Amino acid sequence: MTPSRVMVYSKPGCHLCEVAESAVAQLCAELGVDWESVDILDDPELMATYGEQIPVIFVDGKQHDFWRVDPERLRKALTR
Repeated sequence: MTPSRVMVYSKPGCHLCEVAESAVAQLCAELGVDWESVDILDDPELMATYGEQIPVIFVDGKQHDFWRVDPERLRKALTR
């Protein structure tokens, strides 16, 4: 199984995470790009690393953004 190009590290009940996931879902659907959300509460290491930065967005395995999604910046990263 190929990993998704876009990963969103988030946790339940996080308003910024919900907004980011919605923006990522919309843009990825438009571009035909796979994405997934990872609940950092399920992984103590992710929680320790990203707990204060969520949501954190990764593109092709590299950290792209945190807290807010800039749709145009994300579009550029996904269409290069």
